[in-house]
Amino acid sequence: MPPVAARPRRHRPAPVIGLLLVLAAAPACSSAPEPGPRGPAAGPGATAPAATEGGAEDASSFWVDPDSETARQVTAWEATGRYADAQVLRRIADRPVALWGRPGDPGPAIRRARAAAKASGRTLVLAAHNIPHRDCGQLPAGGAVDARAYRGWIGAFADAVGDARALVVLEPHAVAHVVDGCVRDGHRAERLRLLSEAVDRLKKNRNTKVYLDAGDPGWIRDPADLAGPLREAGLDRADGFALNVSGFQPDAAVRAYGAELSRVVGGRHFVVDTGRNGAGPLPGDREVASCNPPGRALGTPPTDRTGDPLVDAYLWVKRPGESDGTCRGGPAAGTWWPEQALGLARRARDVP
Repeated sequence: MPPVAARPRRHRPAPVIGLLLVLAAAPACSSAPEPGPRGPAAGPGATAPAATEGGAEDASSFWVDPDSETARQVTAWEATGRYADAQVLRRIADRPVALWGRPGDPGPAIRRARAAAKASGRTLVLAAHNIPHRDCGQLPAGGAVDARAYRGWIGAFADAVGDARALVVLEPHAVAHVVDGCVRDGHRAERLRLLSEAVDRLKKNRNTKVYLDAGDPGWIRDPADLAGPLREAGLDRADGFALNVSGFQPDAAVRAYGAELSRVVGGRHFVVDTGRNGAGPLPGDREVASCNPPGRALGTPPTDRTGDPLVDAYLWVKRPGESDGTCRGGPAAGTWWPEQALGLARRARDVP
C-alpha cells in the first residue's frame, strides 16, 4: 500500500480526551509482502516464544501465515548463521499479521490463506485497501480506477473469503480522509456510498466480521467528527470500527479515544492496530514522525482476549517490517525491510 500521505487537517479545539494525545503521530500505509517458508529452530543465545499451531503462545484465534516474508527472513538468517537475530524476528514471524488484498485480482492470495486458515480452525485477518482516490491520490498512486472497478474488486475479495471465519479491516484511512478534508467534495458522497456497499457485500459472508477504519486519535482530534461519516459508510451494519492502523498511538490513548467514539456511535465495538505502537509515537512534526520513525517497537501481540469489553481485538494490521517509503533511507513503500523489522522486535518490551 502507499507510503505516508500528507494529510491536511482542520484546526479546531480538541476535546478533553485530546490532552492524552499531545504526542500523537499520523499513520502510515503499507502493502502486504509475498510469503515465504519458515526456518528451523534458532541457535544459542535466544529465547523462543512458545509457538503453537495458532502462533506464538496461542494468544488468539487468528491464523498465522507460516509462509510470510518474515518467516522467509528467519530461514535466510539461520542459513547464514544469524541465529540470535532470527530468533528475535520470530516475535513477528510466529504471530498473526493481516493479509492485505492485492490490487488487480485479490482472489488467489486470499483463497490460499483461506484454505490454510480453515484447515487450522483459525480466523483469517484481512485488510481491504483499494478505494478510488486512495490516500488523496498521493504517490504512489493506488486504488481502483473508478466506482465500477471498486465494486468488482470488493466483490472478488468477498468471494475469495467465502464461508471462512474472517475479520476484515475495511479501507484504512478512507473515512478519516473524508473528515480531514483531503477528499474532494465531488468524491465524498461516492466514497461513503462505496464503503457502505462494501460493508453489505462483505457481510453477506456469514462468518465475516467487518470493521470500518476510523483513523487514529492524533489525526481526527474530536471523535464526534467521525460519527456522521462512519454511519454513512455503513457502520450500523458493520461489526464496529478500527483504530490506529499503521499508527503509533499507545494503547491507553487509543482505548480512551475509542471509548469516546463508541459512545457517540451507539456503543459500537472496535479493534486496534498495535503492530508498531510499543514505544508510542516519535515526537515532532506528525508528518515527518510517521514515516519510518526510528526507535519504535512492536506493541501488544495480536489477541482477541483484550480485557476491555469494547475492544474486540488487538491486531497487527500494518505488517511490521514494511517500509513506509524512501524516507530515512527506507526502500519503496510496502517493501520488506528486515533491519527495521529486527529493530521493532528487539525493542519490544512486552512481546516474549
